[in-house]
Amino acid sequence: MSITLAPPPPDILPGEARAELARAVAQLEDVSLAARFAATIGMPIEALKNRLPSSAQVLLDGAVKRALASAMQAALRAQPSANPTPLPAAWFHRGLAAAAGAAGGAFGLPGTLVELPVSTTLLLRQIAAVAEANGETLGDPLIAAECLKVFALGGRDKQDDAAESGYFAVRLALAEALKGAVGKGLAGVMLPGFLGSIAARFGGPVALKLSAQAAPVIGAAAGAAVNLAFLEHFRGIAEGHFTVRRLERLHGPVAVRAAYQELATQRDARFMA
Repeated sequence: MSITLAPPPPDILPGEARAELARAVAQLEDVSLAARFAATIGMPIEALKNRLPSSAQVLLDGAVKRALASAMQAALRAQPSANPTPLPAAWFHRGLAAAAGAAGGAFGLPGTLVELPVSTTLLLRQIAAVAEANGETLGDPLIAAECLKVFALGGRDKQDDAAESGYFAVRLALAEALKGAVGKGLAGVMLPGFLGSIAARFGGPVALKLSAQAAPVIGAAAGAAVNLAFLEHFRGIAEGHFTVRRLERLHGPVAVRAAYQELATQRDARFMA
């Protein structure tokens, strides 16, 4: 008589998948861009914020939305992982990001506002390359939206209410904002509500970037360093996000979410011990 084994409980993942998920939890829950900035620039975050002129705050929201919109239009036109040089892909993209930041920072705040769409496009191409490596279909407009979501996930502030800023909470909020995009192609992804939700969270990191690059000449060095920090941070967030999505396709969202929350709780307990 054959014995039919019951499927494992939904909160159990195979060991290899659980190890991948643990790495994703570390990438998504250790939202440390501000600390990375402070270490890179050698200046406390509050001092950085104080360098941004009040007039720039008025321009910031519109500048972020325009940067995201133009990046979305440009970033996915060519193969995101393309590398026309013999250099390793990581070094090639780091070089592009550093050069763009230095060029923008050399001209202070006006240069940085001009450079912002270029840097955002470079970031989005890296995010798209990570998505593709994890089995996503970049021709699908909703996958383009998932790439944009990385900017919101990477803009979370650990000082926010955990119920509002946790990884799955932000995913759910962004999914609600994207509901009207189904069937509308890329135009749907660019709906003001969805784009505004992304810009609201991405605006914090961008404000720090503008602050660091606000002084001409000095801003050139800061711009290169900040863009490299941006690149490493958002690439890590992308790796975490698209790893979670790939594991959800393989093992189901219920099992992955249960394991994620367990791993995140264990991680928090270790830091508080």
